Amino acid sequence: MGRIITVAGPTASGKSALALDLARAFDGVVINADSMQVYRELRVITARPSVEEEGQAPHRLYGVLPGAEVCSAGRWAEMAAAEVRAAWAAGKVPILCGGTGLYIHALTVGLSPVPAIPGDVRARARADMVELGNPAFHARLAAADPVMGARLDVGDTQRTIRAWEVLQATGRSLATWQAEPPVPMIEASSFTLLIEPPRDILYARCNARFAMMMEGGALDEVRGLDALGLPPAAPVMKALGVPELRGFLHGEATLEAAVTKAQQTTRNFAKRQGTWFKGQLRADETLRAQYSESLREEIFAKVRRFLLTGTK
Repeated sequence: MGRIITVAGPTASGKSALALDLARAFDGVVINADSMQVYRELRVITARPSVEEEGQAPHRLYGVLPGAEVCSAGRWAEMAAAEVRAAWAAGKVPILCGGTGLYIHALTVGLSPVPAIPGDVRARARADMVELGNPAFHARLAAADPVMGARLDVGDTQRTIRAWEVLQATGRSLATWQAEPPVPMIEASSFTLLIEPPRDILYARCNARFAMMMEGGALDEVRGLDALGLPPAAPVMKALGVPELRGFLHGEATLEAAVTKAQQTTRNFAKRQGTWFKGQLRADETLRAQYSESLREEIFAKVRRFLLTGTK
């Protein structure tokens, strides 16, 4: 069974720095496991690795899809599985890096075996969401599928669309599919590192990083995305900071208010990520502080042992 290193944690926790350090030390390939970093239009505001960082070790699945496309956990897992196998074939260590827990779960544990949804069904569902709006679309789902209607919030656009399209394509509730045993995408042994800094430090990093993004061109990036005319329900339009900066561009808020709101949204998201990882991710090593050079020797010794012997 092949071996994988997984670096997980909330946004702004320092995952990318650790993953890159591991890739340089162990001849690794960094494979993106962040649902927004897959989109090519958003390098700055999703904190994708820089061109310089990508030049220090191979990086995969960063900026590979246009914002007009939808990247589900299942689609990402298929792409990631192919990249993991390619890394193994090249004699390199696959290093998953990201904060989208469901993506990591989809690859290493598996998802319920929902059949592929035809493109016309998916397109119709998204068009209906735009035409009807969230409340009416959710009400229609709840009438046809009370279980999923009760399970999903009205504002959870992407999952509501998913539940509806599965019902239309298969004639079965997504809840019944989810009750079936998961199907793993790949057979692998993973050493999982979870970065979990103290909340005050994490929140300060969220604020500081968004300020740096603004200095690095985040507003121009969102302006370019906005010009594409993508539907509001498109996942890329909900990337952290995008709705707030679009609000400024459309005259709905001052720039200062938009930045403050985006920072708050980022902190809230980081908190939810941390809660998910605590409940759903089985970590082999948890870093209770921001990754730094002082932690390097201890972490790398454990990773080296795992790669050589499989021992965790």
